Amino acid sequence: MIRIRFTGLLAALSLLIACSPAEKEKTDTYDVIIRGGTVYDGSGTPGHIADVGIRDQRIAAIGDLKDDKAATEIDVKGLAVAPGFINMLSWAVNSLVADGRAMSDIKQGVTLEVFGEGVSMGPLNDDLKARYQARQGDIKYPITWTTLGEYLDFLVGHGIAPNVASFVGATTVRTYVVGYDDRRASTMELHEMQALVRQAMEEGALGVGSSLIYAPAFFADTDELIALASAAGEKGGMYISHMRSESGGLLTAVDELIRIAREAGVAAEIYHLKASGRPNWHLIDALFDKVNAARAAGLAISADMYTYPASATGLDAAMPLWVQEGGHDAWVARLKDPAIRARVVAEMEAGTGDARFTQIGPENILLVDFRNPALKPLTGKRLSEVATARHKGAAETAIDLVIEDNSRVGVVYFSMTEANLPKKIRQPWVSFGSDAGAPAAEGVFLKSSTHPRAYGNVARLLGRYVRQQKVITLTEAIRRLTSLPARNLKLRHRGRLAAGYFADIAIFDADTIIDRATFEKPHQYATGMVHVLVNGTPVLKDGEPTGATPGQVVRGPGWNGWQTG
Repeated sequence: MIRIRFTGLLAALSLLIACSPAEKEKTDTYDVIIRGGTVYDGSGTPGHIADVGIRDQRIAAIGDLKDDKAATEIDVKGLAVAPGFINMLSWAVNSLVADGRAMSDIKQGVTLEVFGEGVSMGPLNDDLKARYQARQGDIKYPITWTTLGEYLDFLVGHGIAPNVASFVGATTVRTYVVGYDDRRASTMELHEMQALVRQAMEEGALGVGSSLIYAPAFFADTDELIALASAAGEKGGMYISHMRSESGGLLTAVDELIRIAREAGVAAEIYHLKASGRPNWHLIDALFDKVNAARAAGLAISADMYTYPASATGLDAAMPLWVQEGGHDAWVARLKDPAIRARVVAEMEAGTGDARFTQIGPENILLVDFRNPALKPLTGKRLSEVATARHKGAAETAIDLVIEDNSRVGVVYFSMTEANLPKKIRQPWVSFGSDAGAPAAEGVFLKSSTHPRAYGNVARLLGRYVRQQKVITLTEAIRRLTSLPARNLKLRHRGRLAAGYFADIAIFDADTIIDRATFEKPHQYATGMVHVLVNGTPVLKDGEPTGATPGQVVRGPGWNGWQTG
């Protein structure tokens, strides 16, 4: 028996030896090898010199691969090699249709665009499809999908360089079922809204996103939001919110977010963390205290931010919410009524509600986006300038512009203090989102201005706040751009450089990366990003786009295909 076993062992060893050359050749041949860079794996551990081998869209090995071969080899000596960056708040839903290259973000190393701040591109009924189509600006396209999952698949089928993911919008779900009225949802309506959330989660949504300073989102009470967050939580999703106030009611708003997280049993994130308006700048420290106390109590509370002291939205954010009930057309119709107009002007000038208009001031409101060609020459002017030229008050001028443009009118609000930016960046639970599209500095995108965050949010972090001001280390910044948001979103095999993970990789010069976009000239690309790979395919080579479109849908924890994916 012993001799038989020994003979069998020798045979097995002989077979292993005979197979090993072929197996070794297979194991050590890669599609791509990235050679000699300083690898930061996204975990927060220091970088080290290593090669990265990629096979079949994923990272196959990290280490010394000098004896191995690849169809494509990229020499990156002297450069930082990091996981691709995650844009936690992207509005590239339209820009990717016009140009799938996502130029402004790819040139900063962004490989995942996350949508869904309150409004998502599904679920849509016929009324919502008509409204969305009617409100399109310079970028126009037919809306052929119904569900959120179908929209994401549409983007990938259209051809995009970055990956995409999305929350389902609480506003979209509410308008689908309740409409634009300022009223409480009925029990039956709430059940229907929860069913829509569950469907979106099964299609891959990351959770529920809200934007509560706007109408009709503001009309949802806390109990409604808890119910929607609970439905997302059944599938592992989180709650993320542009909170009900970012100015005088900031601390009450964060209390509401924490309550939703606690009662729904979900993680929760604050969109674009800020204290807006000079009288409220000091509140940021109390907000940190509230979040840290909630985290110490076991709640998973986090936030994201952009690296600028100015926000960007519409003139609707400076007007009372009651006048906007019923949707855009109803809002504009009311503004044309002299009696209602007078009331709106009085409330704006008195600082009623969130007091955005009075606390910021018309001299700090920059006009950046019009639909009406006749108004586009006003792009780049302050609201105060236009009001003076028209010999009208600033509030009246804002109303006139909304009516004339038949839009919310895109504006930049210089509402924050630079002094709070390093404080926010230092919080270990803060990741980053541009709150902008991913335009190109060409074509249709030049018809409007934009906020420089569209072109510089990540590069500004890495250049200004990491290299120049040393607010946080490069290792920590990379963690916050990669594994932190990936963990919060419960993404599979994203956000790290590790064997088995998708090969989303940003390769840059840490000594030179910097933003170039300014408020005066925002359409300027960041510099210093050298190569970017998405799912193992180069989309940026030597700083220039390759034209490849390997972007995929990155699906959340409730996706019903996860068991096979």
